[in-house]
Amino acid sequence: MPNKYNGLINIYKEPGFTSNDVVAKLRGILKQKKIGHTGTLDPDAVGVLVVCLGTGTKLVEMLTDHDKEYIAVVRLGVSTDTQDMSGQILEENEVNVTRQELKDAVAAFVGDYDQIPPMYSAVKVGGKKLYELAREGKEIERKPRKIHIDAITILDDSHLESDYLFTIEVKCSKGTYIRTLCHDIGLRLGCGAAMQHLTRTRVGAFNLETAVTLSQVEQMRDNGTLEEHIQSPEFIFRDLDRIHVQDSARALLENGNSFRLSNVLNEDPDGVNDKEYAKEMFKDGNSFRVYSEDNTFFGIYKYNEKTRLFNVDKFFFEK
Repeated sequence: MPNKYNGLINIYKEPGFTSNDVVAKLRGILKQKKIGHTGTLDPDAVGVLVVCLGTGTKLVEMLTDHDKEYIAVVRLGVSTDTQDMSGQILEENEVNVTRQELKDAVAAFVGDYDQIPPMYSAVKVGGKKLYELAREGKEIERKPRKIHIDAITILDDSHLESDYLFTIEVKCSKGTYIRTLCHDIGLRLGCGAAMQHLTRTRVGAFNLETAVTLSQVEQMRDNGTLEEHIQSPEFIFRDLDRIHVQDSARALLENGNSFRLSNVLNEDPDGVNDKEYAKEMFKDGNSFRVYSEDNTFFGIYKYNEKTRLFNVDKFFFEK
């Protein structure tokens, strides 16, 4: 049976839920099994969790690779076993940090950065997740992973002297642990730090303003407006050129088969030299959004110059 819903939905993950809890609840709300999320948020964290529905689950890996943005509240003078304030306090230190020292410490992490994943994380070592080992009271050596921080902005340092708190906005690559970044800033300042609160504000093209809660999803399901909030899978490929295939080759499309350059409708813009335009557009390895003549989206295809064939890369059509 085809999935009822296909595409991407931007969920506002509320505190207390794991990312997998959100998926489980959505399976119940939408009455379909094929649902996956695109990047774990800690239970205490809130914000953007892009969820893939039906054929959209083919995009999970691609969306996990997207850059992300966060707002984190950080507490200085404390170190915990989880690197956030939900964990056991391991150490407390006096804080004598000036605004300039904080600014310099934060700036030091912009760019490439070798980050050691925290013990309380889903990273696997020897087939076991680190958090499973951490719960057994074990700590093992972790290899640093290269991540990239595009920018860190201090949004608020007005509580630095009174409560030892400051707030940062972080724009970063996939695989970045924000609580580890907070911990490492604390190490650099010599007083320790732990993340007090985290909001994910953006994943790729999805931001906080368009995120919906699980209860809103239920309401929209009941009043028939849910489809308006589901982005079709083609949404994340909107930077790719689109081509339409002639109806005579539609059977090839429907079965996910390759099709020829001669099957493509001529859609040259007015006044563009036909051969030159095709030569520039149809280069070996170029990817395209592929549609039928009636504008049905079929998927992403790659062009092979040698065989003059378009071969399916990601297929989204459901009969």
